Amino acid sequence: MRLLHTMLRVTDLEKSIDFYQNVFGMSLLRRKDYPEGRFTLAFMGYGSEAENTVIEFTHNWDTNAYDLGSAYGHIAIEVEDVYAACDKITALGGNVVREAGPMKHGTTILAFVKDPDGYMVELLGKK
Repeated sequence: MRLLHTMLRVTDLEKSIDFYQNVFGMSLLRRKDYPEGRFTLAFMGYGSEAENTVIEFTHNWDTNAYDLGSAYGHIAIEVEDVYAACDKITALGGNVVREAGPMKHGTTILAFVKDPDGYMVELLGKK
């Protein structure tokens, strides 16, 4: 068994694809429209789905907003340098909501960013 993907519902698919490509360096692996169901699926990640876990974005054409709820936590992405990643994200217009620094009650360097739909993305330095 292996983890295949995590699915997020997004309100503006183009904006989400652009954000994850340009801010986090992911590639669009595949995308398909389902006109009868009025939705589009797009899969993004750092390598082929055969070998990597990816993110699936679901864009329901007739939905303008979602309630994120209180149970969802975040996606975590490993970066070379959390401080440099935050600088790059800020320069690209991204929303760093917790600046790079040590974890509360620990030493792990981390930061948090909000994506265009308000989903949290945790940045963690390589161990």
